[in-house]
Amino acid sequence: MKTYTKFIVNGFVKSFLNVFFVMICLVFILNILKEIEFFSNKEVSSFYPIYLSIMSSPSIIFEMFPFIFLIGTQFFFIKLFNNDEINIFKYSGLKNIKIIQILSLVSFIIGVLSITLFYSLSSNLQHYYLQIKTQFSEDQRYLAVINKNGLWIKDVVNGQTNIINSSKVNNNFLTNTFISTFDSEFNLVESINSDRIDIKKNEWLIYDATIFKNNISQKVNLIKFQSNFNQKRVESLFSNLSSLSLLKLVDLRQNYKLLNYSTIDVDMQIYKIATYPLFLVIMTILSSIIMFNTKKSNSKIIKIVIGLFFSVVIYYINNLFNVMGSTEKIPLIVSVWTPIIFLTLVNLIMLVNINEK
Repeated sequence: MKTYTKFIVNGFVKSFLNVFFVMICLVFILNILKEIEFFSNKEVSSFYPIYLSIMSSPSIIFEMFPFIFLIGTQFFFIKLFNNDEINIFKYSGLKNIKIIQILSLVSFIIGVLSITLFYSLSSNLQHYYLQIKTQFSEDQRYLAVINKNGLWIKDVVNGQTNIINSSKVNNNFLTNTFISTFDSEFNLVESINSDRIDIKKNEWLIYDATIFKNNISQKVNLIKFQSNFNQKRVESLFSNLSSLSLLKLVDLRQNYKLLNYSTIDVDMQIYKIATYPLFLVIMTILSSIIMFNTKKSNSKIIKIVIGLFFSVVIYYINNLFNVMGSTEKIPLIVSVWTPIIFLTLVNLIMLVNINEK
């Protein structure tokens, strides 16, 4: 590795790590305040807010990586400009485009490491965080999971526990569903079997049901069944995909397909992770272009403000296309790749005369 390459890589990594640790501290402090508020009415050790803050912070930091790269790149160039090292590179024949290429390669490598190592760590910590948080939640008596055997729901109503298993979900209808009701001592009270249950409201409508009670079966055309779950709640139960590793997301996608449940959100998360290194490279290039174009300005604040402005704009553009993709207003592939292609084109246009800056 050439000397100037080592210098650029070391300087960039140091700037990235400085911003990274500052962001971790800020996120950790904000998380502690949130957890203290959550546990304010609960008798727990003061250790809990700190412990939960540690577990939830990496997941938030992972979402902030694009902006950490943008700001980290800015600080790297600010140091080069202040020490007049950028002109030394220029006089030595090192072109601006070469510097950007080195930074892009380093960003891509860090991006690959972030999705293979850091994301796996953050998703596992987020999973444990949600498990512990659920123990203190008012909804801890209720549970819903999806696996190869379909949708499973544990629901407690009027002192009785309902265990519900459905093989498919079609909008607001459960298909091929079996409900077992137990009393407070977990003795079986009755079982209900139905091919069509409307869960649009908390009062379920069970059509053409077969009731099994005291070894006797009975056919009923319609049963009104009270539950803490409805269509909206069932759909929102599986929205926190950041607690799942990439392999678990793939497994969940297969289970969703078996259940006839929409895979849009899971696909969105998988595409987002897969394209993450490329997105980080784009943010690094964009930040480099901003710094080269504001090189003549001596104000660090102006440069940082410009970077933050672009960060906010990119965040809202990304969020807009994500929402359009998740609501199926546009194809999922289009929603994922449009912001990336747009930013890539902007970077390519602005790179044309970058060596003259």
